[in-house]
Amino acid sequence: MQEKHLFEYAVIRVMPRVEREEFLNVGVILYCAGRGFLQTKYTLNEARLRAFSTELDTPELHERLRTFERICAGRKEGGVIGQLPVASRFRWLTSTRSTIVQTSPVHPGLCQDPTETLARLFAQMVE
Repeated sequence: MQEKHLFEYAVIRVMPRVEREEFLNVGVILYCAGRGFLQTKYTLNEARLRAFSTELDTPELHERLRTFERICAGRKEGGVIGQLPVASRFRWLTSTRSTIVQTSPVHPGLCQDPTETLARLFAQMVE
């Protein structure tokens, strides 16, 4: 039997009008300390986003979500935050914000394979 590892995840949300607190789940970020794993998976369904607001700057949204990927990867492309230890990067990415791209509260679980768990959570929470 494979060992199970503690993981934490948050759902990435686009909140076109922050004051209305309406959001669309667009991705998941998953951190597993035991495996040194930090990755995100996202998609932007532009038709669904337009139902919330026709004034969204989708190229900017794509760039903000790509920033999540760069920070998760931990390279220089992730800027100063991308150079932090994995746990610090996850905490920074999931900290409370009042911007158009936000994350849900962090939730824990146990997994054997964080890559598979990320894919499963993405299918459940976003697709």
